[in-house]
Amino acid sequence: MNGNRIAVRMMLGAILAVGMVVTGCGQQTTTPPQKPAPAPAQPAPAQPAPAPAPAEPVKRIELSYSIFFPPTHIQCQTAVAWAREIESRSNGRIKIQIHPGGSLTAAPQVYEGVVNGISDIGMSCFAYSRGRFPLLEGLDLPLGYPNGKVATKVANAMVQKYMPQEVADTHILYVHAHGPGILASKKPVRTMADMAGLKVRATGLSSKIVERLGGTPVGMSQAETYEALQKGVVDATLCPIETLKGWKQGEVISSVTDSSVIGYTTAMFVTMNKERWESLPPDIQAIFTEVSAEWVPKHGDAWDTADEEGKAFVESLGHQIIPLADDEKAKWVDAVRPILDEYVNACKKNGLPGEEFLRDLQTMIKAPAA
Repeated sequence: MNGNRIAVRMMLGAILAVGMVVTGCGQQTTTPPQKPAPAPAQPAPAQPAPAPAPAEPVKRIELSYSIFFPPTHIQCQTAVAWAREIESRSNGRIKIQIHPGGSLTAAPQVYEGVVNGISDIGMSCFAYSRGRFPLLEGLDLPLGYPNGKVATKVANAMVQKYMPQEVADTHILYVHAHGPGILASKKPVRTMADMAGLKVRATGLSSKIVERLGGTPVGMSQAETYEALQKGVVDATLCPIETLKGWKQGEVISSVTDSSVIGYTTAMFVTMNKERWESLPPDIQAIFTEVSAEWVPKHGDAWDTADEEGKAFVESLGHQIIPLADDEKAKWVDAVRPILDEYVNACKKNGLPGEEFLRDLQTMIKAPAA
């Protein structure tokens, strides 16, 4: 009995000892659970880029352009093409409003109109302001210009070389000049003797040509000439043959005398108000300069095309075109020679390089490259 109790106690003691080992005297022996790793931070959502500020509208520069030619004349059309090309190359930053036919300023007032800001740009003849351009009057001398292309090229070269003070109150963009002046009259003129007492429309230096040939000059612009011929205020006009179609004057004359041996020209300016020019941005000024240079030969070609059309128009009306005999050519050349001397002397009195200017003109007109 006692032996059994002892065996039971020993067994219970062993079980109790094993339980203590397993439980570690009441402390856990297993690895405690790990906390989960924090999730990686997510990037903040991208913010939308701010909308660009609206571009400021480009301010358009508006300019007025006074042209004495009527809108149907090829030179007005060539000028309009020049203006549109400038508008195009400026991407619309320039807008040029054309005022043709002297509608803004009459032909003799165009230059002063530009000076005074009546128009921003103007085209007319230096000769319409006699005495206003004493050096550049030399461009119109009766030197035998062969055609408008040569006259235009020479006129530009001379203005660029001398750039006299007389045009310093505006910005000259370019000039152009018509082909040789001839005599268109209501009665045939074959000799200098036929010029005696003839009332001839003329301007500037061409008035002196009429006087030297024995006629009576009557000053007026082209716009006035048709009516003057029609009403007998004048008997003839000294002009490039193109005017007989361009200004319709062929309808009121009956013959043309080919006096191109003493062919004069009339130089015409395209100029801008000086303050207006200086207010333009440099890139816009560059566009004006570039396009103007390109338009010089275009105007020269336009003059020659117009001369061809003028001659065809005269012939279509059945009018005579009278060539001068060789001895008459010599007489006409001798008759106008004093005009050259007078020009040089007048320039000397005013301290202007007239002699040099005339010499350069004669050289350029005769140059093969012209």
